[in-house]
Amino acid sequence: MPKSMQSPRLPTLSEDTLTVDQRKLAESIKSGPRGQFKMAGPFAVYLHSPAFGELAQQLGGHVRFKTSVPPRLSEFAILVTAQHWKAQYEWAMHVPMAEKQGVKPQTIRDIQAGHAPKSAPRDEMAIYAFAKELYAKRRVGQTNFKRVQKLLGDAGTVELVGILGYYAMVSMTLNVFRVPLPEGMKAPFREAPVR
Repeated sequence: MPKSMQSPRLPTLSEDTLTVDQRKLAESIKSGPRGQFKMAGPFAVYLHSPAFGELAQQLGGHVRFKTSVPPRLSEFAILVTAQHWKAQYEWAMHVPMAEKQGVKPQTIRDIQAGHAPKSAPRDEMAIYAFAKELYAKRRVGQTNFKRVQKLLGDAGTVELVGILGYYAMVSMTLNVFRVPLPEGMKAPFREAPVR
């Protein structure tokens, strides 16, 4: 069964039944850089554990909006992560953001298909090689490390690892709790059934 057709594993909460702590989390998300709150995606899951959700959304707001990593490269790294984890919702939400930041449509198609994006700029290719090596080997060799360090500097390299780690956590959250795609949206990845 495609993931988009699986039932979510947590009940959908209604805004009028939220606890005080859940309301605080919703207000915190609204007042942050996202400027809106929809009870969807990882936030719908975080509401079930508002203390954790507050910490997660603060980290997410920071790695998405406040790092020295240029937005195009940040969104590119998020897509590489979403593809690695086959995180349907994450991919669907971040493709338009990546396009808006200048990631080319062919590059996005290549990543979605699991291929190295051959026509991507050098900076994107450096991020791609770094992320793929990290996800495959749980380490990054000197060549890929130096390329990214030269590109982003020390702080940016630390922040890139933070972006990759945060969005891996988001991917796991979305996948484990079977967060559905918005209605009418087609799942971007085929998946083997999981019992």
